[in-house]
This record gives sequence, C-alpha cells and structure tokens, in this order.
Amino acid sequence: MKKTLFFGILATLLFVQCGKESTDPFLIKKGTIGKLTDQAKMKQLDSIFATDSIVKISSSPNALETQGEVEIYEKGGQKLLLLSPQNETDPNSTITDIMIFDPRYKTEKGLSTKSTYKDFKDNHTISDVQRIINGVMVFFSDTDIYLTIESKYLTGEVRNDPNAKLEAHHIIDSATVKYFRIGWPAKN
Repeated sequence: MKKTLFFGILATLLFVQCGKESTDPFLIKKGTIGKLTDQAKMKQLDSIFATDSIVKISSSPNALETQGEVEIYEKGGQKLLLLSPQNETDPNSTITDIMIFDPRYKTEKGLSTKSTYKDFKDNHTISDVQRIINGVMVFFSDTDIYLTIESKYLTGEVRNDPNAKLEAHHIIDSATVKYFRIGWPAKN
C-alpha cells in the first residue's frame, strides 16, 4: 500500500514537472531570445523584461519608454541587449534588430559573444560576407544571426583592398566577434 501511494505521488510530480515549460531567459533560437519573440511589439517590452531595466535611446522628451531603440539592462547594471524596432515612432512596431552584449545569451549550439568566427562557421552556413567601413558583416542562411568582425581579422590580400571581392575564407578562424546580432524580418 505504501509503495503504491509512493509511486502514485512520484508519477504525479513527474507529470506536473514535465508539463511546466521552462524558458531559459538566455537561449537564442530562430525567432526567439528567451521570452522575446519576433512577434513582440515594443509596447510589450515592459512585461517581457519586467525584472530588468529598459532605457530609451531616443532623445525625444515626448517619446514613450518603449518607443524607438531601447537598451535592456539587468537590475545589477549588466547591459544585456539593444533592441531596434521596425518603426522608431510606433510603440506597436515589432523588433527587427537585436544586438547582444551579454555572453550568457547562447544559441542552442552554445554560440555566444565569446565565440570565434570559426565556431559560427562550423555550425551555420554562410550566405554572404559584406564589407563595411571598418570590418565585415557575415550573414548565415540557416539562422537569424549575423556578425560584425573587424577588418584586422581579414587575410592580407583583402584587408586593405576595399574593392576586393570578399569570401568566407578571407576571415581568419580565430577572429573575435565585434557585434553579435539578430535580424528579424519586419512584420506588417
């Protein structure tokens, strides 16, 4: 009788625990970063980041707290994210660009701001490499992630030639990531 009761309670606890959805606040998946999804509107950030601080970047004194670009800080002061909306003046706008600062944010494959170019290259398919003023942007075809890498990490033959056609092999494997970003398509 005691064994039956014990196993009944144990089974109930296991079912209850399995039914609970635990969201890792630092897990990056396609279309989500923790509790933030690609469907979230700027006006919802107060509830999504209720335990964090939201700082508006807009210099307009009449702008709402969640209108325009915002930075998200942990209560202890650690900078987590920079969120940019599709439309700077509309609090109903969805987020289209996210810059990740905190290395605790990791993809399902364990990639973070501390990962090297090689780590990303080995885990994702590179779709494009574009030159920018002081570096390159690397885009992937199988993820929302894109990276900025400084031009000092380019191989010699293309580093100082702004007209050279860049390809993935022109970036050295040990290159560190300057900016780790997520780009989500604009929603209507």
